[in-house]
Amino acid sequence: MPDLKQSSINIYNWFERRLGLGGPIIEAAEHEVPANTSSWWYVFGSAATVVLVLQVMTGIMLALVYAPTAGHAWSSLQFLDHNVRLGWFLRAMHGWGSDFMIAIVLIHMAQVFLFGAYKFPRELTWIIGVFLLLLTLGMAFTGQVLRFDQDAYWGLGIGASIASRVPFVGGWLVDLMLGGPIIAGPTLSRFFALHVFVIPGILLACVGLHVWMVLRLGINDWPMPGRLVKKSTYEREYHELTEKTGIPFVPDAAWKDAIFAAAIMLSVIACALWFGPFGPTGQPDPTIIETAPKPDFAFLWIYAVLAYLPPSLETPVLFIAPVLGIGAMLLLPLVSGEGEKHWSRRPVAVLMVAVIAVTLGAFTRLGTYTPWSPVMNAWSSLSTPAAYLTHRTPLEREGAVVLQNKQCRNCHSIGGEGGLRGPALDTIASRMTEDQIIRQVLQGDGNMPAYGNALNPSETTALVRFLMTLRDDNVPPAIDASRRLASSGTAHPNSQSTH
Repeated sequence: MPDLKQSSINIYNWFERRLGLGGPIIEAAEHEVPANTSSWWYVFGSAATVVLVLQVMTGIMLALVYAPTAGHAWSSLQFLDHNVRLGWFLRAMHGWGSDFMIAIVLIHMAQVFLFGAYKFPRELTWIIGVFLLLLTLGMAFTGQVLRFDQDAYWGLGIGASIASRVPFVGGWLVDLMLGGPIIAGPTLSRFFALHVFVIPGILLACVGLHVWMVLRLGINDWPMPGRLVKKSTYEREYHELTEKTGIPFVPDAAWKDAIFAAAIMLSVIACALWFGPFGPTGQPDPTIIETAPKPDFAFLWIYAVLAYLPPSLETPVLFIAPVLGIGAMLLLPLVSGEGEKHWSRRPVAVLMVAVIAVTLGAFTRLGTYTPWSPVMNAWSSLSTPAAYLTHRTPLEREGAVVLQNKQCRNCHSIGGEGGLRGPALDTIASRMTEDQIIRQVLQGDGNMPAYGNALNPSETTALVRFLMTLRDDNVPPAIDASRRLASSGTAHPNSQSTH
């Protein structure tokens, strides 16, 4: 045993002499913190870091088997679930770890906000924390897409249709996200790169910077009523408090972090064993459009909000509210970097956290059973009214059958019957040209996903021919004014030459 101990010491000294990491790590672990920070309220940051390590480790092992191609992604997950020993458990750990990490980061952000830990000198620590929250949500979204099941396929289509509404750059964003106007082979490759390389790289860099700033600036002391934060005196007061009541972080303060992190890990394991992995649901099939895609738990509240919003309010809520919310979080420490930290002296802050928590909880609950389109009165078996089939050619009647079989009337009405989510189709040909209808069907726009992969060319032709018959009596079909102008411009010289 003495020889083994001496050998271990020699190996450690060999590496330490060359790397010099042992001293700084020990110094960081034993740095003194105010005794009042040894609290169960200060354990969420370290727990989030532990879960992040779990996500990295399980993600690496999953990447050894996962095939990031549109043709093999779904089957590789089936192989993991049924042919790899404990493959299903590995997937379950990764999936539940994602949900736990989001929940812990949200609670940590709320605790930091209530404790005033975003105030001087920790403004940048808070700002980096906001980006860590956004990156964590980005990891969850891209991870859901990588399942590439029926929910992920159509959920991604809805996400792309939302991105297309961004002013000026909407089309560019869709091409960047999908690798083209529709979901195809390049789409999964891009999301795999985002989920495995881009977002984790930025996330780990931000975590390292975040931890460094906590070590440099110290852990936020327990807020006391009446103890105001002043830039001129706070750092001196903090150092005096640390000198009087300071305890080494390891082991005096870190044991609570270790216990809580262990409890979280056991909870993740329990959920993985009991509930199993998330998906994959049905194999992605663009010809099956009667699916009701739902996002993962972290995004259910967005799903419910969109389901209840009238279409006219969707774009403002989607693009104005998030920008204002994120902007407010980033500006918070810059406009409120001094003053009272204790929550009892900040009732508005407590009310804000309570309202946000209740709202997120309520909409998440609603999202478990709320459909994407709450006003869907039609059904796939509902036939097209006979008045819309008379005096139609066989090809146009075939288009009516396509309209029925593809469940277009779940969102669109004809003759007052059908869904109200999208515009009525009774006069569509008087509002849109044939080219515009083709583009809308194949590439989508606004709230309508792209159906380019759900229709073959003959079905598209028949559907568009039928839609072009839907206009009021004595109303000509819509025409492209720019083409008419161009046509008249080219004819004008000829008309002059004949006179």
